[in-house]
Amino acid sequence: MKYIKYNIEYENKLNVAVIGCGGHTYRNILPCFAYAPVNLVAVCDLDINKALKVAKVFGFEKVYDDYHKMLSDVKIDAVFVITGYDKDSKSLYPKIAIECMRKGCHVWIEKPPASSSAEIREMIQTSHETNKKIMVGFKKMFFPSIQKLKQIISSQEFGETTSVYIRYPQNIPLNVNDRQDNKKMLWFLDHIVHPLSILVYLMGEIKSIYFNINEKVGSSITNITFKSGAIGTLHLAASASQTSPLEHLEVIGEGANVIVENGVKLRYYKKGDRVVKELKHLNGGYGRMSSYIGDDEVAPIFWEPEFSLGQLYNKNIFMLGYAQEILYFCESVLNNEPIMIGSLEQALHILNVYEAYKYEQGVLVTIK
Repeated sequence: MKYIKYNIEYENKLNVAVIGCGGHTYRNILPCFAYAPVNLVAVCDLDINKALKVAKVFGFEKVYDDYHKMLSDVKIDAVFVITGYDKDSKSLYPKIAIECMRKGCHVWIEKPPASSSAEIREMIQTSHETNKKIMVGFKKMFFPSIQKLKQIISSQEFGETTSVYIRYPQNIPLNVNDRQDNKKMLWFLDHIVHPLSILVYLMGEIKSIYFNINEKVGSSITNITFKSGAIGTLHLAASASQTSPLEHLEVIGEGANVIVENGVKLRYYKKGDRVVKELKHLNGGYGRMSSYIGDDEVAPIFWEPEFSLGQLYNKNIFMLGYAQEILYFCESVLNNEPIMIGSLEQALHILNVYEAYKYEQGVLVTIK
């Protein structure tokens, strides 16, 4: 568990600007700056009145309605871009991020980072040319539950990860021609990056996928083979109840498994084979055990948050990983360390998988 400093406790800070003052920015991103090493230099939105109001609430020094002018006027170390899509439903991030890097700024962008893998490659090239860092806001990689799960499955005790299952409520356009249309694929792109970012972070790169779609509601089942040799299932449960937990994740190792329910409840079922063998030897085998309560050494471990104390971990921005990812980006820039979580390389792989869904269903698609 990481100790969190407050903004006012940092001596070395980045001068930062924000592009985009929508509800997501106001609700989930700007509050994170209270726990990051940043000076709020400038804010920009096409709606200048909205930008002025945001600046007043959060304390930005300068306000703009043109980010080109902002980049020319003020000295900025890093830019946070939270925009969205253009009128043709294409992601705005590649164009803005590339311009910011060429103006000498490091960049953090929200997801989805682009509408195509080609745009990701262009950002990677610009990052290398300018020597500027860029990070994508794949918040689920920073969920405390996912971070702990990653730690568990990386342990020697857990063994090699062999399979994974993840459920997420999302539909996919039924017609293959519709899946070539940015507008008709907008919400699929916007949401598919969430479960894919979890899978790539936990399991590594995907080798191939094979998916089938329910022709009535657009739900789908995708069979996945990872380059590691592990296998997995991505269940896009489009018709699930909106009152049910949003997602379910389970990773299987060698005699152990770990489950994350609804993003916050974590259960670790440790290896129990040695104790079970001993009990079988002592009691004569199957049919002799009178209690389901096992040995403490191999008992499952269960974590879930409490909501009584005024702790940071009960704040939405920490539970959902927003504060952690922003802090990670700032520290990476200040310490000149590579972006390893939320990297453009991970984003490129995720976009390659997204593009594989543009194929006909029922076909094995190899990921580039």
